Amino acid sequence: MKFHHLEPVTKGEFHLTINEAGFDRSFFQRDRTDKFLTIAWNKGVQQVITIDGVKYDFPEQSILPLMVNQSFQFEKPEQVVAWQYNRDFYCIVDHDKEVSCVGFLFYGSTGNLFIRLNAQEQKKITLLFEIFIEEFDTVDNIQREMLQMLLKRLIIIITRLAKSQYLTDKNLTDDKLDIIRRYNLLVEEHFRLQHQVQFYAELLSRSPKTLANLFAIYNHKSPLAVIQERVVLEAKRLLIYTDKSAKEIAYELGFDDAAYFSNFFKKHASFSPSDFRAAKLVS
Repeated sequence: MKFHHLEPVTKGEFHLTINEAGFDRSFFQRDRTDKFLTIAWNKGVQQVITIDGVKYDFPEQSILPLMVNQSFQFEKPEQVVAWQYNRDFYCIVDHDKEVSCVGFLFYGSTGNLFIRLNAQEQKKITLLFEIFIEEFDTVDNIQREMLQMLLKRLIIIITRLAKSQYLTDKNLTDDKLDIIRRYNLLVEEHFRLQHQVQFYAELLSRSPKTLANLFAIYNHKSPLAVIQERVVLEAKRLLIYTDKSAKEIAYELGFDDAAYFSNFFKKHASFSPSDFRAAKLVS
């Protein structure tokens, strides 16, 4: 079952998917034009989710935020409740102060967040989910505002849970998390051409050393590693989901020398681009 809200003027879209056996997302192919953030709730037993070709355990009664450009498939999609929305419906980047999350769910550097729900939290999410259903059944001129309000509430709840489960250092105040979020957003915007921390540090009016110290407090992944991992991830996606050659991918990702790109990819992925593609085709 899928509930759908569409604003004809703004092109804002919001979906709520329930018990859909075929629910998945293929960003580089079928769904490339649909730029939806996804909040997926596994209501059933633990299952496997495949994200960009990599398998992860999706624990029972847990919530997983997924980015616009991530492709994913569920082992048991009928167990999943998913909220999906585009920037025109609600822009988390513009409103993250409003929902007190400074982009943590989608623009942090902790990788995939599997946010576990205890019995009390399950009850809270279930109640909110039921109110979403009621609101979709109420078609009037304030439905968008009501759905946005509920979405904000959902984001606030799961952000609080995610912070309590993934952030343990009390020194990570919201202003410091905001710098990390802004850095990640800038990397997302420029990683195809800019591979050096200095470029991003200048945009943030910080020194590379300051950023390195901040990221060390956060999760021990360096600012340079964030850039490199983003480049490698995009390269993997292009190798899996497109028929572009390694040379074409190299140029698309800002490498003037295809051989240098191949060495860079092998260093970080443990495979050459051609071997990686061949392995994924077999699997």
